[in-house]
Amino acid sequence: MRRDARRSYQSIGRELGVSEGTVRKRVKRLIKSGVIKRFTIEVERPQQVQAISMVSVDPSVPTPTVAEKLARLRGVERVYEVTGQYDALVIITLNSMTELNRCIEEIRMIQGVRDTNTAMVLRVVGPLTQAE
Repeated sequence: MRRDARRSYQSIGRELGVSEGTVRKRVKRLIKSGVIKRFTIEVERPQQVQAISMVSVDPSVPTPTVAEKLARLRGVERVYEVTGQYDALVIITLNSMTELNRCIEEIRMIQGVRDTNTAMVLRVVGPLTQAE
């Protein structure tokens, strides 16, 4: 289902050797328990600029506070709090380099942001999904 959320329960059942009804009940149970949070689409974005910005947060400011401010910026698709040299990883998609530059400047102006390191996305190899 991660690769194709449109697959029919019957098709999944055939692959797993169970009935369509069994698959439907299991999916319903997974939704109810919160394991499946949403069914979504991946939209092709021609001519857009994508970047990943790694953000270091000053220890005097809670990382979740900075992460929430980052998430509200225009163009920010997702913010991850991470371990390692940086405290947050920010996925950014905008229409131009000018907009991206403005977004990075806004990130740097957020109280608590100590340092940023931004990498441009050259090519996307596969969909953004949880590890399988």
